[in-house]
This record gives sequence, structure tokens and C-alpha cells, in this order.
Amino acid sequence: MHAAVSPAAAMRAGAALPVDQARIARAVREILFAVGEDPDRDGLLETPKRVAKAYAEMFRGLAEDAGTHLARTFEQASGELITVTNINFFSVCEHHLLPFHGQAHVAYLPKHGRVVGLSKLARTVEVFARRPQLQERLTDQIADALVEHLDAAGVVVMVEGEHMCMKMRGVKSHDARMTTFARRGIHRHDEARGQAALQLVRDLAHRARA
Repeated sequence: MHAAVSPAAAMRAGAALPVDQARIARAVREILFAVGEDPDRDGLLETPKRVAKAYAEMFRGLAEDAGTHLARTFEQASGELITVTNINFFSVCEHHLLPFHGQAHVAYLPKHGRVVGLSKLARTVEVFARRPQLQERLTDQIADALVEHLDAAGVVVMVEGEHMCMKMRGVKSHDARMTTFARRGIHRHDEARGQAALQLVRDLAHRARA
């Protein structure tokens, strides 16, 4: 009998682990029983399958590698910061399995005259967002991926998120918005330069929404 392999272990081994939709459907059926519902009534009959299909989409990032998107670079001599702001994302908080969503703002400084297509930065955000997540980890993973796969000289990432676990339950703080930052390379080691880059990203992000 083979031991179960976690998605994280499968990713490290280079294998994609498909989402077990049948298992999710069985679990959802049990949840419906547990909350006092009848999963066999007309309105809920297909719900376990629907949830399983939705989970397969929401967590597909567990079987994806950001490196596949960041591997395709092209030559463009540039010594200036490249920024992409207001990348919309949807994720699921791993503490309560409730959604959180918001915008990611990404900036990097090329080191070897190699840059990546702008859509690939959005794809990178999506890879890490489509997993059970914490916003702090999401922010760090995006920054680390740009360093690892682009060998960027400097990276700044800002993520702003609204969390349903705060809006729907607990403190029910409807207007709360969480902001997290990550800096790497020269933007981490040179405080003045890092703060300037972070302020630029913040200004561009908020100006676009004004």
C-alpha cells in the first residue's frame, strides 16, 4: 500500500497531483449532514460535485510552478524599475477556507538585461494565489519567485487584500483591508532605495484606482 503524497511533496518531486474531486464531494456531503442539512434534497443534491469542481479550480496552483511562466524572458537592456500594479487575485485563507481577494503590485529591477512579459507577472501571482494561503506568505512567494527565476537585482511586492474571515465571522470588520510588503535584493539591503521603490509602487497603485 502506497502512502498518500501531499501536494507540496508532489510539487517538490516535479509531479502534478490532480485534485481528488470525488473525495472532496464525499467530504462536502458530510459537512452538509454535520450542519443539519439534508444533502439529498433537491437544492443540495449536486452541491458536493459543484464544490469539488470549484475547489479544483481554486486550488490548481498547488500543481503549478511559477517557473514555467517566468522562464520565457527576452532581451531588453534596462536599468530602471519595471512595475505592474493592480493585478487582481482571488485566494482562500488556509485558517477558515474562506476567500480573500485584492490586488498585487509587483516591481523588479532586471540584472542581466533580461525581462519577462507583463502577463507572466500576473500568471505568477495567480499560481501562488490559487492555493490555501496566508497573505503574508503569498507576498513572500511572489517576491522569492522573481529572485529565483529572473535573478532580479531588486524586487518590491505589495499585496492588498480583503478577507472574508474578518467580514463574515468573528469581529465582522467590513472595512478592514490588509497590506503586506516584501523587498528583496538591493531594495532590501539599501533602505533608502527600497523605501523609494516601495513608495513608487504604492503611488502608482493608488493613483490607478483614484
